[in-house]
Amino acid sequence: MKKRSKRYKDLIKFSTKGKKVDVKDILDLVKKTSTTKFDESVDVSMRINLKQTKGGDFNLRTVIKLPNGSGKKNIVAVLCEADKLEDAKKSGAEVFGTDDLLEKIGSGKFNFNKLVCTPAMMGKLGKHGKVLGPKGLMPNPKLGTVATDIKKAVQDIKTGLVEVKNDKDGNVSSTIGRKSFSNENLLNNLNYFIDSIKKEKPDTMKGELIKNLYITSTMGISYKIGGKI
Repeated sequence: MKKRSKRYKDLIKFSTKGKKVDVKDILDLVKKTSTTKFDESVDVSMRINLKQTKGGDFNLRTVIKLPNGSGKKNIVAVLCEADKLEDAKKSGAEVFGTDDLLEKIGSGKFNFNKLVCTPAMMGKLGKHGKVLGPKGLMPNPKLGTVATDIKKAVQDIKTGLVEVKNDKDGNVSSTIGRKSFSNENLLNNLNYFIDSIKKEKPDTMKGELIKNLYITSTMGISYKIGGKI
């Protein structure tokens, strides 16, 4: 039998398995079981329906701007033409450049976790797809990271824009805030996130898009949201 830690035994006492619990009470439990000293993230995990009546499997890839932000601190880089560097400097991005930034990206030695690129520079950036792709950093127009309005793109990322996509089994996960957020702000973010996902359901899909939904903190236990989502 697997030996469980004291922390796990303490947390499992707050399990709601087999019980009907209001989502507001679940948010209280998520915070109560977040016992580390750092400001843990509050995350949602869900499984979505991939089957369509026409075509292949459905794939979800979108961005959602949470109304109260995500609480995540992103280091944003901007790749642009020389005459756009001043705009990049004023945008709030921590890293910016032209060909010099391309060289850093090519070497794999960079310290940003979000990349915004102007359309004119995408041709040069394409050859670095093998470096950026596996890290999920390749800019994409659909995700707002290929943009002519540099300031807006950077500020969207800074103020709570989260990228959402499913894996091959239909699993989706995202941060919706931090333990330090008020329950009201977390609930608003959660509802907005769910509504945004539902809007992505294609006409070629029968039944509900979201199969199940769980909430957890970084180091806590997960809680299932019961009922129809």
